[in-house]
Amino acid sequence: MSMRELVVLGTASQAPTRTRNHNGYVLRWDDEVILFDPGEGSQRQLVQSTVTATDLTRICVTHFHGDHCLGLPGMIQRLSLDRVPHRVAVHFPAGGAEYFNRLRHASSFYETAELAVEPIDADGQRIALHGGTLEARRLRHPIETYGYRLVEPDGCRMMPEKLSAYGIAGPAVGELLRVGHQDVDGRRVTRDEVSVPRPGQRFAFVMDTGLCDGVYALAEHADLLVIESTFLESESALAAEVGHLTAAQAARVASECGVRRLVLTHFSQRYADANRFADEARKHFDGDLVIAEDLTTVPVPPRRVASAG
Repeated sequence: MSMRELVVLGTASQAPTRTRNHNGYVLRWDDEVILFDPGEGSQRQLVQSTVTATDLTRICVTHFHGDHCLGLPGMIQRLSLDRVPHRVAVHFPAGGAEYFNRLRHASSFYETAELAVEPIDADGQRIALHGGTLEARRLRHPIETYGYRLVEPDGCRMMPEKLSAYGIAGPAVGELLRVGHQDVDGRRVTRDEVSVPRPGQRFAFVMDTGLCDGVYALAEHADLLVIESTFLESESALAAEVGHLTAAQAARVASECGVRRLVLTHFSQRYADANRFADEARKHFDGDLVIAEDLTTVPVPPRRVASAG
C-alpha cells in the first residue's frame, strides 16, 4: 500500500528554540521521499524520525537563507556515509548555485553517493516523477526563492456494480482501463460508463514569501498545504517588510484556494504560545488545521470522493 505523509523535522524560523529545530520536512509520496529545506540540525532530527537517509530520493531547497539550507552539508555527507545505492536529485534556485556548491563541499569527506544536481531556473519549471509532476513557482522574498507543489494526474475509479452489469471482469477490466472501451456482446462499453472521475492528489510547500501570484498558484486545490506563518497579524507591517506571511494571510490563502488540510509552520522565536497561530488562522480558515510541531507526522488527506451521479 502506498504511503503519502509529511514528516516534520523542524518548525522554527531564523533562530531555533528549546522546542523547535530549524526547518526540515520530508514528504513520503509513494516511491518518492523528498526532503524539503534541510536547516541546521536536520540530520539529527532525521535520526529521531521514522525516515532514514537511505530512504531519500530527492532534496528540494526553496532558497539559500541559512535556516533553510545549513543542514545540506550534513545531509549530503550522510548519503555517502550510509552508501545510499540510488541517485538522489537535488533542486534549488539556479541563482544560488554558488551557495549550493559551497555547502556540498563544506568539508572533506569521501563522496560515494550519486547526486543529480538539477537547479530551478524558470518560474513554472516542471519535473516528471513516477507519482506525478513536481512544479516550482517563483515566490516573493529578498533573494531568489521558489515554492514547490506535487500534482498527481486525475484518473478514474471503476464501479464494480456497473462492470458486473455489463459482464466485464478479470483481464477485460484492465483492457478497458488501458484502451478506453470494451466490446461486449456487440455493444461498445466506454470507460466513462463504468467509472467516476478520481481527482489526483496535490501537495504544496510554500516557505519564505510575501503574498504573490506564486503563493496562490501553489496552494490551488491542495490536499495538503505546508506554508510559513512566521508572524501574527499584529506584526503584519514587519512581515511585509521582510517578505514573510502572517498566520491570517496563510489561512486566507488556504480558504480562497480550496485547501483541505493546512499546516502552519516556520514560527518566529518571539512567540512562545503556538496556540495564538491557531486562534488567528481559525478566523479565516474552517478546514483541517495543523500547527506543526517537531517530529510529528501529518498524513495527506484521503482522496476526494467524486460523485457517481
